[in-house]
Amino acid sequence: MTAFLRLALYQPDIPQNAGTLLRLAACMGFPLDVIEPCGFLWDDKRMRRAGMDYVAHAEVCRHASWAGFQRARAGENHRLILLTTRGDQRLDGFSFRPGDVIMVGRESAGVPDEVAAQADISLVIPMRPEVRSLNVAVAATLAVGEALRQLGGFPGKDCS
Repeated sequence: MTAFLRLALYQPDIPQNAGTLLRLAACMGFPLDVIEPCGFLWDDKRMRRAGMDYVAHAEVCRHASWAGFQRARAGENHRLILLTTRGDQRLDGFSFRPGDVIMVGRESAGVPDEVAAQADISLVIPMRPEVRSLNVAVAATLAVGEALRQLGGFPGKDCS
């Protein structure tokens, strides 16, 4: 697995989005952190259905709470980067670093203010002004793709 990037899901609401991001983590080779409680029952049967046969290829670390996630990160010198519609920096102008942890919030509510305040950086994906937000799985994929591009982290053989 690629240690230079992680994706964290804060209390995901929708199993299909969690499964999509689990599949992204499996295909791109980075660990996925799930910060509970989830808005659905996370069990092998449901995750196999949502993540298809990619579950076996993903490194998933489940944390019982935000505090548990923060304890697991203690001592690491990795930036926590929150994707949010209230971000203060644009994704398209941001420079990722090895070790960054990209976090997305709940589909229904994002993250609470006290969680957002603990992020090192909050990024917004620029969009047309008349729309509200992207699907959380789409937003995470955009950010992860940009991070992998910048860090030279796409796996697999060269297409040339």
